[in-house]
Amino acid sequence: SSTLAKGAINMSKKKTIVKKLDSIQSFGAMNILCTDKTGTLTEDNIVLEKYLAIDGNENEKVLETTFLNSYFQTGLEGNIDKAIIQKAKENGLEQNIKDYTKIDEIPFDFSRRRLSIIVSKDNKKEMITKGAVEEILNICTMVKQKEEIQQLDSEIKNKIIEMTKELNKEGLRIIAVCKKEVYQNNFTVDDEENMILIGFMGFLDPPKKSAKDEIERLNKEGIRVIVLTGVNEYVTKTICEKVGINTDRIILGNQIDKTSDYSLNRLLKKTNVYAKLSPIQKARIIRVLRENGNIVGYMGDGINDAPSMNNADVGISVDTAVDITKETADIILLKKNLKVLTDGVLEGRKTFGNLLKYVKMAVSFNFGEVLSILIASIFLPFFPITPIQLLVQSLLYDIGQLSLPYDNVDKEYLETPKKWDLKALKNFMLWMGPTSSIFDLFIFALLWFQFEIRDAAVFQSIWFSYGVVSNLVGLHIIRTAKVPFLQSNSSKAVYATSIIFSIIAIIIPIIDKYQILP
Repeated sequence: SSTLAKGAINMSKKKTIVKKLDSIQSFGAMNILCTDKTGTLTEDNIVLEKYLAIDGNENEKVLETTFLNSYFQTGLEGNIDKAIIQKAKENGLEQNIKDYTKIDEIPFDFSRRRLSIIVSKDNKKEMITKGAVEEILNICTMVKQKEEIQQLDSEIKNKIIEMTKELNKEGLRIIAVCKKEVYQNNFTVDDEENMILIGFMGFLDPPKKSAKDEIERLNKEGIRVIVLTGVNEYVTKTICEKVGINTDRIILGNQIDKTSDYSLNRLLKKTNVYAKLSPIQKARIIRVLRENGNIVGYMGDGINDAPSMNNADVGISVDTAVDITKETADIILLKKNLKVLTDGVLEGRKTFGNLLKYVKMAVSFNFGEVLSILIASIFLPFFPITPIQLLVQSLLYDIGQLSLPYDNVDKEYLETPKKWDLKALKNFMLWMGPTSSIFDLFIFALLWFQFEIRDAAVFQSIWFSYGVVSNLVGLHIIRTAKVPFLQSNSSKAVYATSIIFSIIAIIIPIIDKYQILP
């Protein structure tokens, strides 16, 4: 607990807030980071760059119509809506709002990927719908070109698709806008049909300058970055290429729906970019990754990221995220930046390393000590240590080990993710416990045969002091895979506590005031 608490404090100094202490281990052990591109790879500063009619020319009427949709919608206001409203205000279109009255709304959802608003002006009602290009094209039968309404045939549709692809390749995210006149009073999703396509909105969210370097740093630290986004493959490809993520193959959401978990796992081993995903598809990818032995972190800030965070080993969000996402997250970053995340991961590895030192000591030395006492008790005419001595001895080196949260961790240990491995821990206990017991029995034999100590009180006093000192020296052996004291040194706090409590253990038996022997 003290190690995790200290780790949480250290991580907070690096702008990483830990909501759940036990998530620190998963954060440090993470070998795959799944993330949306928005805000993580990009600046998260979406700007409306283009508002185009069907012919590809800018048209303020398209902006005005889309503005009505964004202004009157009552759902969660996203960056796209904010960008539309900002541009409309800059163009002086806000004053036109007073002429309209909102009648109804069909909210956005991730299966339809569109949102509809019904407004009235001069007793004339219109349904205005904006959303992903493909989804809008599916509900349109007509287009408006140069103030004329035409049939949406395959030729026009193909031209529209090609135009949006070219815009996507420039890094622009495109949404389409359509409308129609309506006459009824009640509206449902089924009314989103036979609409007139009027134009497109192009948004730019440039990649972060630091993203490429930080992704390289994550890869160097043993963390693979997988992009899971709802945006189409063209925009995703443009952004990912600029930040150094391999885009030779991009898997789409509709392909995932047709793929079994076994096949999806094979795809996940060699594909880093997944586009046009729904929240359920993202969550499924996280689940499959975890089921195949990976420690998976998911970073997101939108309402649609909550299912993926629940499925991940560690959910990561930012302090500017929506409330439900922050509530679900285990870790919250105070800056939406991969550098902050990487620094936090390394601190998590350090915390787990220090935590594991104590666990190794507890399972191995306790096992070894009990084994030593049982064996010695068979051959000695008295117990090698009294119960009260054993309790005080345990108290002393447990207090001495409270300095472990302040200990150094070898650089080599931090280079790769480390998972909790119960089998390795068991093997360590079965090797280190008997090994320490052999040293104990050697001391028993030395005291009995070489020094011929037959007095129980003296024997127990020496064993009491030896037990504390040997455990604290053993701490320095267990804490590193290198040669202790020569190749790897502990922190000053660990050295200080080891020396102080070793001295205390030596002088306790010989000071009458602290005498614990009968």
